Amino acid sequence: MRLIHAAAAAAMLAAAPPALARSLSWSFAADLLTLDPHSSNNTFTNAFLDNVYESLVRHNQRLELEPSLAVRWETVSPTVWRFHLRDGVRFHGGETLGAEDVVFSWQRLNTPGALARGVLGGIVKEVRATGPLTVEIETQRPFPILLNALTQMHIMDSGWAAANNATAATNLQQREESAASRSANGTGPFRVRSRQIDGPTVLEPHAQWWDRPQHNLTEVTFQPIRSAATRTAALLGGQVDALVELPLQDIPRIEANPNLQVVQGPELRTIYLGFDHFRDELTHSDVRGRNPLRDIRVRRAIYQAIDVEALRRSVMRGNAWIAGTMASPFLRGAPEDINTRTFPYDPDAAKRLLAEAGYPDGFSVGLACPNDRYVYDERLCIAISGMLSRIGIRVIPQFETLALWSRRINSLDASMFMLGHAGLPLADAYSTLSEVLRTRTERTAGLNVGRWSNAEFDALVDRIAEEGDEARRRALIRDALLIEKREVAHVPLHQQPVVWAGRRNIELSQSPDNRLRLRYVRVN
Repeated sequence: MRLIHAAAAAAMLAAAPPALARSLSWSFAADLLTLDPHSSNNTFTNAFLDNVYESLVRHNQRLELEPSLAVRWETVSPTVWRFHLRDGVRFHGGETLGAEDVVFSWQRLNTPGALARGVLGGIVKEVRATGPLTVEIETQRPFPILLNALTQMHIMDSGWAAANNATAATNLQQREESAASRSANGTGPFRVRSRQIDGPTVLEPHAQWWDRPQHNLTEVTFQPIRSAATRTAALLGGQVDALVELPLQDIPRIEANPNLQVVQGPELRTIYLGFDHFRDELTHSDVRGRNPLRDIRVRRAIYQAIDVEALRRSVMRGNAWIAGTMASPFLRGAPEDINTRTFPYDPDAAKRLLAEAGYPDGFSVGLACPNDRYVYDERLCIAISGMLSRIGIRVIPQFETLALWSRRINSLDASMFMLGHAGLPLADAYSTLSEVLRTRTERTAGLNVGRWSNAEFDALVDRIAEEGDEARRRALIRDALLIEKREVAHVPLHQQPVVWAGRRNIELSQSPDNRLRLRYVRVN
């Protein structure tokens, strides 16, 4: 039995008491998809809910793992982990945390609407209570990074869920509503006071939170503002205190204001284009009887038709890191030596490839793209559409709000699409391999929207999941990413920046996973 202790909890308990409390109002480009902690695989929604619901372990602002609802844990065998829950933890409704709540939350993560199942769905075999405050998690095979995966297994109170007819995850694809999607009952540092769709969501501190607050907030108001110009104007005019997404063109305006600040750094997220590899005939195209995107020559033509340097320079205003692979080099385990472009920008070569593939006059294809999710997402898609038109590929624009685009992506109703992935919640390259690239099933690879499949790649991912030696693990990750590169299964574009802004008297603790952890925010 190997005992694992995490020392970070003691340091946090010894932190200085908070100063005078303050309120905070902040904005983002989109609203939450739901308050149900198990229904969404949307990064922003899950990040927001991290302030309300908690998991057995958590990441701090430096993306280091530390105890949360589990105070300690040990490995009983290569496939069995035993977790000892923190005694006296209270849900927002006053209920006490017990082992049965962890077991119930795992069962709820296995209901049809639970898109947050993520990597856990393919690796966890059973979660069982072995005592009032002890649970064992058995995995299908050895999985050394289980703790990373557990950061997104939000724990719900089983009694509250039963009383509110919310024992199953709300199915967003079916547009379901439930008590869990409209209200919340977590153990986290903040509780939901009120919720208005596309309006303000108001949080207040959880008075019975088990941890000692490092924040000094008495009220937090989140207000989605879809228009970038309106968001910036709201900050400049004092209607909001902070933005968790500042348009790049507005950086000089904010920096010129002595009362405001810009907080900026690289994000883990890689923005990429994906293709429908699965259908025999594309849903959104004028090609009948076949799927041109299955042809590697067509995919390579699209790759070589896109000038990523021009996108970085003209659209991203120089604030991007060109991507050579699907896993950001900022992720743990990702190799830097292959993070180079596979083929050069060459529209003439792209035209020749299309002709060789049987499309000398090109073809039309839908491009599903959000217009309020990523940094300059719609502008990128417009620019890419223009580049593709030069080689004869006529883009059918499907540029939609986050809610509509998410519905399209989740229902796999896309021929070509833009997506971004940050390797979360693991903060590890394995997350990209397992969630985005491996063969999609009902329980795994929920973000493999194009349903690309490669048996050799899948076998490597299985080996990576079990490999405990870090050097061998990194070599396997490299081999897997090279397979995807050779097949041109996707077109990686860049890693986008994390750009926040706020009043100078606000301490915004930014992380490369682009998650606002309210427990660290202070207003001076």
